[in-house]
Amino acid sequence: MTLKKTAAIVTLMSGCALTTLHVGHADAMTLMDLFRRNRAPETLQTLPEVAPAPAQEQSAPARRSASSSPAPRVVGPKYYTYKAEAPRRIETDRLVDPVVTGSLRPDLVSTGNTTPLSDIRPYMPSVTAYAAPDVAKTIEAYYAGTDALIWIDAAGVNDRARAAMAVLADAASIGLDPQDYAVTLPSETPDATDMAAREKSLVSFEIRLSAAVMTYVQDTVRGRIDPNAISGYHDFKRKDVNLAGKLRVIAASHDVAAFLATQTPSNPEFTALRDELKRLEATADGQPRIEIPEGTLLKPGIADPGMPAVVAAIKVKGSDALKTDHAATLAAYQGSEDYTPDLVALVEGFQKENGLKPDGIVGRASIRILSGGDSNADKIAKLRIAMEQARWLPADLGSRYVFINQPAFTASYHDAGVEQFNMRVVVGSKTNQTYFFEDQIQTVEFNPYWGVPQSIIINEMLPKLRSDPGYLDRLGYQVEVAGRAVSSYDVDWYGSTKGVSVRQPPSDDNALGELKILFPNAHAIYMHDTPSKSFFKKDMRALSHGCVRLADPRRMAAAVLGTTVDDVAKQIAGGRNKGVSVPGRIPVYVAYFTAWPDKDGRIAYFDDVYDRDMYMNRAFDATRQVRRIEG
Repeated sequence: MTLKKTAAIVTLMSGCALTTLHVGHADAMTLMDLFRRNRAPETLQTLPEVAPAPAQEQSAPARRSASSSPAPRVVGPKYYTYKAEAPRRIETDRLVDPVVTGSLRPDLVSTGNTTPLSDIRPYMPSVTAYAAPDVAKTIEAYYAGTDALIWIDAAGVNDRARAAMAVLADAASIGLDPQDYAVTLPSETPDATDMAAREKSLVSFEIRLSAAVMTYVQDTVRGRIDPNAISGYHDFKRKDVNLAGKLRVIAASHDVAAFLATQTPSNPEFTALRDELKRLEATADGQPRIEIPEGTLLKPGIADPGMPAVVAAIKVKGSDALKTDHAATLAAYQGSEDYTPDLVALVEGFQKENGLKPDGIVGRASIRILSGGDSNADKIAKLRIAMEQARWLPADLGSRYVFINQPAFTASYHDAGVEQFNMRVVVGSKTNQTYFFEDQIQTVEFNPYWGVPQSIIINEMLPKLRSDPGYLDRLGYQVEVAGRAVSSYDVDWYGSTKGVSVRQPPSDDNALGELKILFPNAHAIYMHDTPSKSFFKKDMRALSHGCVRLADPRRMAAAVLGTTVDDVAKQIAGGRNKGVSVPGRIPVYVAYFTAWPDKDGRIAYFDDVYDRDMYMNRAFDATRQVRRIEG
């Protein structure tokens, strides 16, 4: 493919969008940004709903008459009422010969770890057990096609069963719900005169435990929750789990507990979440709440009556490492209102470890954490959600990858399995949310064109265009109709916009800045530079139209291209629009975790900026309800 063709393709991918019904939504400035300095750092790209009419074919009165029509709107994806997969009855009747009846005769029962099904099947009673459809299908296929039971023998429940049940009972330690896998042991003192009842109890236990174990395996590999059933902002291919193969391995295993342990993710991130969960569950949640006066704003060098409360809160909320580093300051503090340099250093350290701008200014964001923050119970809830969501990602994130965590407002680059650097980012606002998905970085485009997607054109630009259709020309935009360059005045902005595209050429004011980093996806989300550098100074950075703005785009571009920042600077200085392919595909995780480990393995907690944890908890509740079917 020629460079010219590559650049054209890259340009077509440039709409940063949230889509509903295939209508794009994009990343851009606010309108105030758009019109600053009388130039717009924005561009309109493919307007799939626009069919133009040349100005000479429509009179001004005709246009004015159309002004009574309401402007159209483009809306983003929806959150759904989560519908958990309903279990179905496992068809054990198919495993029974309807002609032959009787009991599990002791003379036909093996004395080993398994009972030959050829001896038992004609006498196997029908039992009632439920499981998700794919688990139920696996159980039916196994017992129809094998000659061995797994969990019972001549003496009743065997050691393999007890080992499996111990693992299931400890499911909470890996973020799962033990009640989803609870199986009642059959009585150990059965009525010897009622062999049919004993037989049915044992077979019921066999089927139910197999179903519980396979449900556990599936859950710990891919998660209980189907992310795509939560909202249109979630986009994952759900993992396939070879249940039949895993059940065969379990049936042949001499150490079921060890095998089940291998099904849980073992990457460093999941391990850190699991260890933190264990630590918090063993810790009493007795931290006092520190009340900091409303409206407190501490600035270095200025005395404030809120200072004692701030120091008291840091003693409670600060990490052990922070308190060790500033032990002398904390020991010497006597409750003064003076905001001295040593206290500034203490506050800055606290802000840094909590993902805030370490400027020593104690405002709303700092006070929220100091006075409240997350209790142990809140943290445990976030950890369980994070462990569930981590199962949606690959078991191994890779040796080299980019990880964007939206609630943290950060992007990190990893190489050789180690975080090399981390930078601030701006992500989508709550009304223009960034999606949760994974992809692969393919291209870096220097001096990019910027195409404004449909949501911005329709929701934000049309009111201006309808009153002043020529203003795009004055701002230097390139407008095309069916591939032909036209004046923005020649487009009927009251009609359909199908076939109309508008883009902003590379410039100092271009909304994408110097470069963008593409990982082509259905949502037209990418990483890019921005002329609005002031946004990176904010602690809450959910401010874009969906794309990810990078605080240091040159460094990220150099990393993914495997080159130097100086080389990236030379490419930009050339002034030419140019797309460069990334050597090898680099995974990028556009993720959403309110609890996630930092580069040192310490778990950091973040605000749920999009309320997605709330929807996760609703999904947990819905799943719990449908799984409580009693047989």
